[in-house]
Amino acid sequence: MVVDQPSGSLHIEVAYALPDRQHIVSLTVSPGTTATQAVAMSRLDLLFPEIPAATFSEAAIGVFGKTLRNPQQHVLHDGDRVEVYRPLKIDPKVARIARARKGQT
Repeated sequence: MVVDQPSGSLHIEVAYALPDRQHIVSLTVSPGTTATQAVAMSRLDLLFPEIPAATFSEAAIGVFGKTLRNPQQHVLHDGDRVEVYRPLKIDPKVARIARARKGQT
């Protein structure tokens, strides 16, 4: 089903996932909206109340799996999916070293 959009607006999605659940928020935004603004508009803090709100504003952000260097300057396009990334629990290099040491006896 096609939903009419107001003239000059963009339809985007903002996604955030935990290991056990995810939410994708559909938004209609004005042209010129940045990735950072879209994350703020998505109100993910209300969908994930157990996570501090600052986590979402400080997190790495990407569009379709590509991390953005300057999300506050990245202007969105119609159909974009903005992804808010969780921080790594352990540095990959540290994890590799730990696995290598565990393998040595």
